[in-house]
Amino acid sequence: MTSHSLLDDDTAKSSQTTFGCESSSACGLHPSVPNKDSSRRRFLQMTAGGAAAGLATAAGIEFAMPRPVLAQTTLSPDAALQELMDGNKRFTSERLTACEHDLAILKQHTIEKQEPFAAVLSCADSRVPIELVFDQSIGQIFVNRIAGNIATSEMIASLEYGAAVLGTKVILVMGHGGCGAVKATIQAKEVPGQISALFPHIQPAVDQAGPNLEAATKANAKIQAALLRQSSTVISGLVKTNKLKVVAAYYDIGSGAVSVLG
Repeated sequence: MTSHSLLDDDTAKSSQTTFGCESSSACGLHPSVPNKDSSRRRFLQMTAGGAAAGLATAAGIEFAMPRPVLAQTTLSPDAALQELMDGNKRFTSERLTACEHDLAILKQHTIEKQEPFAAVLSCADSRVPIELVFDQSIGQIFVNRIAGNIATSEMIASLEYGAAVLGTKVILVMGHGGCGAVKATIQAKEVPGQISALFPHIQPAVDQAGPNLEAATKANAKIQAALLRQSSTVISGLVKTNKLKVVAAYYDIGSGAVSVLG
């Protein structure tokens, strides 16, 4: 089995769709002003390059590594986080650049493989469109979504794959304003189906922060980020060797701004 076999099918499928615009005018926001000196532009220009394949060992488990992208090998965890935050600034100022990218070329480069520079564990809320919030396009963010942005074993496994195999340099665990999962946990009311299965994961944040929704949501993001660092030997090993950064964040759905919590 090749290094990409687990996610090749999903990647191929996702490569058949666009991010929602073929030009800046189709994005629903003002066209961005080109910035030839931006790290964003240089990042995309380098995504066509590659280096030799290798092997990475984490906690005694060997993962067949894909050929790293040139930009991916030069981005540090801090630089990867900065790239996300710079993209969020473009989003909040309505000066997006992702819509200017040649999506046909991006899709062509991601048919066979994916080499994202960052991973995001976010809530499934429809008001939190990750690629748009960070002004990124096809193949650049390894997005994992679940109500309450909780680090379940399945989510941890997915993020381990992103870090150890795909080479993501930063994992952002992002809560958001008005989170229904956190609110439901605070209220602790009877709910239908299996919705209450989320509550035990979020309850520690409510116990810590109390009934204030924003405070509990931020506490939950921090707790889930800590769980990733502590419960995964793969992720903790990469963090200890400064090859990966795990950060909690909060998305204000009113302003569109993302703030790093630590």
